[in-house]
Amino acid sequence: MMINSQVASAARILQVENGRNARFRVFVLGIALLVLIVLGAIILTLVDGSLPVFKQLGISFFTGKEWDPVADHYGILPAVYGTLVTSFIALLLAVPVSFFIAFFLTELCPLRLRTVLNSVIELLAGIPSIIYGMWGLFVLAPILADHVQPVLSKTFGHVWLLKDIFTGPPIGIGYFPAALILAIMVVPFITAVMREVFEVVPKTLKEGGYGLGANRWEVMWDIVLPHTKVALMGGIMLGLGRALGETMAVTFMIGNVNNISLGLFDSGNSIASVIANEFAEAKDMHMSALLALGLILFVIAFVVLAIARVLTHQVKKA
Repeated sequence: MMINSQVASAARILQVENGRNARFRVFVLGIALLVLIVLGAIILTLVDGSLPVFKQLGISFFTGKEWDPVADHYGILPAVYGTLVTSFIALLLAVPVSFFIAFFLTELCPLRLRTVLNSVIELLAGIPSIIYGMWGLFVLAPILADHVQPVLSKTFGHVWLLKDIFTGPPIGIGYFPAALILAIMVVPFITAVMREVFEVVPKTLKEGGYGLGANRWEVMWDIVLPHTKVALMGGIMLGLGRALGETMAVTFMIGNVNNISLGLFDSGNSIASVIANEFAEAKDMHMSALLALGLILFVIAFVVLAIARVLTHQVKKA
């Protein structure tokens, strides 16, 4: 009888635990589905709000260059161009800087200084974008206008192809200033990822390289980078995602002119800056056009993440 009682008690305890586990699984599944529901609701809202402008303008909405809310003329090509140009220039500037900062922090920096620099990087990552934009407009823009742009224009102003790239009014705003402020903003994110990735590389791999006579740079380039390239790609894509969706800093620095130009110092527009400048006053077709811009930005971000996943899969496969 005692054995039967113990078996029955154990069965009841097991039944209670199974019930708790089942409820916990349902709870976790609900939280996961909640994320998908929110994402689906955002997509449906953007698509539903964008349909009027898609129906009225059709393909001209994507290929047009004129943005005139008064006349209901909407063409997003300059905004898409400005978004892509500033984001990729920012990435070209930020990735090498982030790599060498992470290399210094993990391989060369003294321990006490490393702690201070890590804290500074984390602080930079937490600064609001509007602060970056104000600093860029009042500090960086005059420096570019007075000291950088005149030198570039004088140096490359008579060189074929380059003269069109480095020309523009010397006012310190445009595609390149916006990309530069974006690069400053994404450097802390990419650096933090690279630093964490470099620190988890097994010490035996590095010691094996040093034992074979390699110097620090050879160990980093030939051992650490191949071992961490998948995670590094993820960090770079994180920085690109931040740059694509950045709003206030770009609004301050890009010039907010509906324009497509090869000149790095010419004023332009981005998707986020157009939405930030006009959303408060938009209605009817104008609001539909801005929601369509948001949908386009969402699609661009999705495509970038999809490409990152494909590249990561290829790297893992290789």
